[in-house]
Amino acid sequence: MITDFNNKTAVLTGAGSGFGLECARIGAKLGMNLVLADVQQDALDKTVAEMQAAGAQVLAMRVDVSKAEQVEALGAATLARFGAPHFVFNNAGVASAGLIWENTQADWEWVIGVNLMGVAHGVRVFTPMMLAAAAKDPAYQGHIVNTASMAGLLNAPNMGIYNVSKHAVVSLSETLYQDLALVTDQISASVLCPFFVPTGISQSHRNRPQDVTDAAAKPTKSQLIGQAMSDKAVGSGKISAAEVAQMVFDAIAANQFYIYSHPKAIGSVQTRLEDVLQGRNPTDPFAHKPELGVELKKALRAA
Repeated sequence: MITDFNNKTAVLTGAGSGFGLECARIGAKLGMNLVLADVQQDALDKTVAEMQAAGAQVLAMRVDVSKAEQVEALGAATLARFGAPHFVFNNAGVASAGLIWENTQADWEWVIGVNLMGVAHGVRVFTPMMLAAAAKDPAYQGHIVNTASMAGLLNAPNMGIYNVSKHAVVSLSETLYQDLALVTDQISASVLCPFFVPTGISQSHRNRPQDVTDAAAKPTKSQLIGQAMSDKAVGSGKISAAEVAQMVFDAIAANQFYIYSHPKAIGSVQTRLEDVLQGRNPTDPFAHKPELGVELKKALRAA
């Protein structure tokens, strides 16, 4: 269990908005050194100014987490400034909607690059530093938090790439937890699986690289419908990003692996796992709200 966060160093990707920003705010209050990374420079600058005003020691870098060399540069800069971090929040993520066969190669490369490879690069770069620090200091404790989603445990229709990427993050995180347990008692891991929480995730296309945007075809009907549904669901979320960030810190302190923003949503996960165990076909995802399924089907089938 980790209870003392003062003077510890945290690396946070996606620090310019959403969970990354809120975790940085908590970290600043707790007296932590903050390594802040985001692909959006203006959002990152605002976070840096706020954290410095709160008295935190800050290292900031503009980073596209899908690029291995940029995450490696972030690792080298962190080590040079603060030494090995105690906490790593692999949080950067993007969303994409639409029928799964309508996504372009550019769509796949962008979403998998950020959501999955961004986490993979973070784990690959920072875990060895943390293990080296633990080997040198028996009092050292570390924790890695990877942001997945309830979409890593469920498969809602019309958001296929996102589901695929987040299932992979859950798998990576569970494996990381088990692998760490084999080699150390000083470092552990958690996976964050939020449901619909008001963050900037539904507007991810604002940070879509120009080469990906240029390669993308005009959005299909299913993608436009998916974007509208995502905007509505995320925007109407009742649990704030700040509340979820506090759940993350509470989970670190308790060495809790699965972090859920909406525990009631686990009922749908149970249904899915029962489908798997019983070999039955996937349950209608709209069984609890049939009108949503009717509305989506009607919109997609309209001429």
